[in-house]
Amino acid sequence: MLKNKLFTSESVTEGHPDKVCDQIADAILDELLKNDKKSRSAVEVCSTTGLVLVLGEVTTEGYVDIEATVRRVVNEIGYNREEYGFDGHTCAVMNSIHEQSPDIALGVDRALEAKEGVITDKFDIGAGDQGIIFGYACDETPELMPMPITLAHRLSKKLADVRKSGEIPYLRPDGKTQVTVEYDGDGKPIHVDTVVVSTQHSPEAELSRIRADLISKVIAPTLGDELFDKNTKLYVNPTGRFVIGGPAGDSGLTGRKLIVDTYGGYSRHGGGSFSGKDPTKVDRTAAYAARYVAKNIVAAGLAKRCELQLAYAIGVARPVSIMIETFGTCAVDEEALARYIYETVDLRPAAIIERFDLFRPIYRAVSTYGHMGREDLNVPWEARDLADDLKERFGK
Repeated sequence: MLKNKLFTSESVTEGHPDKVCDQIADAILDELLKNDKKSRSAVEVCSTTGLVLVLGEVTTEGYVDIEATVRRVVNEIGYNREEYGFDGHTCAVMNSIHEQSPDIALGVDRALEAKEGVITDKFDIGAGDQGIIFGYACDETPELMPMPITLAHRLSKKLADVRKSGEIPYLRPDGKTQVTVEYDGDGKPIHVDTVVVSTQHSPEAELSRIRADLISKVIAPTLGDELFDKNTKLYVNPTGRFVIGGPAGDSGLTGRKLIVDTYGGYSRHGGGSFSGKDPTKVDRTAAYAARYVAKNIVAAGLAKRCELQLAYAIGVARPVSIMIETFGTCAVDEEALARYIYETVDLRPAAIIERFDLFRPIYRAVSTYGHMGREDLNVPWEARDLADDLKERFGK
């Protein structure tokens, strides 16, 4: 008999120092795409007390006021007062961006297959780098995402909402959540075992009030009573005090919360991060495509769990490999399914960009609370428009 198991995922709010950096990087990308949709961007951001450093490579025909963009984002997040130890009005902003390497551009502008005459259509750009990318979906939630990361994101979003609305007036922007879900022997989620919420707060807020408010106004209304009950272990600000937060409390860096961005560790991850990268970068674009394919396979009822791996070579348009893993839940032949995906879904970067219309300024919106499962934002990689074709092809 299979034993029950526990699985844990975390999320963070907009004010977490790493997420501050992700939002700045994607806000800069959005501004680049507004001015020139063909912009190439590989922007990194790091932050610490009183300082934001923007670095990386950009090629564009447009113009972006980097400093103004940084200050706007920091203030919008909620770091808009000097007393917070870090704010968008007074922080120093250093800009160390330079042009993309022409050697890289050679492979992106025209794929190897186009140079050899194999590709003759408009989708002739190459992958911006080599990379292995994973997409995942499962039937645990309506969004077809793993339950632990879904609940952790909901808690983080609720934490931000009650701060912004003033419902809990002493909250500050930085915060973290963590959810442990118990699964039965068949892999079905049956109970929320543990919830951890840590939130930055003003110095005068008392711990007893913080705990009471977060349980009644954040945790209980977000989780409901289906899987959350009196046996769920709750830890609210377990250190007892969290006044110094954001970049004043810890340095931040783009891409350091990539597991939060995807599946909470429930699926494998290729290692590439998203924020600050334009759509020619397969770390971002192919990850969205892999999620789309995996989600549609699950939505079609062909599997309860599906993980898709794609691999690319720099300057080459087509993926060098496609792998589908359904963990014993597939109702059809996996090899036939992988072959159908390869033949039916064009996974060249330019084709993915066109399919999802990725040269739009949509990226800051997904830089917090996950890039995957975001049906609330109506992002194109969450569409289920391939599911009917899959059902028809495989008779489901």
